[in-house]
Amino acid sequence: MKKVYLLAMIMMIMAIFIVGCSVPKVGLLKGTPNPLKEYTLEGTGADKILLIAVNGVISDKPKKGLIIESPSLVEQVVVQLNKAKKDRQIKAVLFKINSPGGTITASDILYNEIISYREKTGNKIVVSMMDVAASGAYYMSLPADMIVAHPTTVTGSVGVISLQPKFKGLMDKIGVGVDVQKTGKYKDMGSPYRDTADDEKKLLQKAMDSFGGRFIDLVKKHRKLSTQALTEVSTARIFLADEALQCGLVDRIGYIGDAVEEAKKLAKLSEEARVIVYRRAEFPEDNYYNIAGSFSEHLNISLVNLELPEILNSRAGFYYLWPGAISVER
Repeated sequence: MKKVYLLAMIMMIMAIFIVGCSVPKVGLLKGTPNPLKEYTLEGTGADKILLIAVNGVISDKPKKGLIIESPSLVEQVVVQLNKAKKDRQIKAVLFKINSPGGTITASDILYNEIISYREKTGNKIVVSMMDVAASGAYYMSLPADMIVAHPTTVTGSVGVISLQPKFKGLMDKIGVGVDVQKTGKYKDMGSPYRDTADDEKKLLQKAMDSFGGRFIDLVKKHRKLSTQALTEVSTARIFLADEALQCGLVDRIGYIGDAVEEAKKLAKLSEEARVIVYRRAEFPEDNYYNIAGSFSEHLNISLVNLELPEILNSRAGFYYLWPGAISVER
């Protein structure tokens, strides 16, 4: 009985980490989404500040629920930036970030897209950090002209981590193994079915050092930290808002309204400048703190749109991520 239970457990764990939490695709509620439309949160002027929300783990993979599949966070941000490029009345973009980071590639894509947007439009970029804006979320914030941390923000975690689930110990207990044929000594490096050899650990660490070095180099480029501060940041520790301000990771502490005012100042806009969002549906009494997101439809589907916990969506690989902030539930 004990062996059956252990076998069931290992099958469940393998399904989560190896299959990647895939679920059957169901046609219910499937259809062409409404196009993004512009909605005004406040202001009456001609000039605009676009508010883009960045919530959750940064990934270029679609978000899968039990029934609903929504675009990846990368796709959501890029679609909005591309739409904003066509509107000359938009003078600044404000990113409202609440994220522990994500994959190294997805984080770098957003960093590059923000750089590209700023270069092509000349518009100002402001970041407003909420609960968490760590690791990859800080990485994508680096091109900003102004970073505003909420008084209770946690940021930093400037470093890279490799997630490699291992099942060997559990498999040994129940007498289950995996037969592997391969070409090349390192073809199955990082396999969850066996221990990682010392030479393989060195190769993995070399990759980690390269990815981590890139992150630190970009911090040097954009933030101009003192040697002492950079040494502290390089430990990949997290920083509270006042600590981040003191060492130079952020520019000021304030609320999202303060970030809006900073955007107006940087872009030399009047107080009447409009703050807008792109959404697929209108929300009554919409405001800065609406977490529905630009890709949410105005549908009552809470009983079926159950997203899997973010901790179960994390696949093996390299991450600019603070694991301590991955939510276990929504």
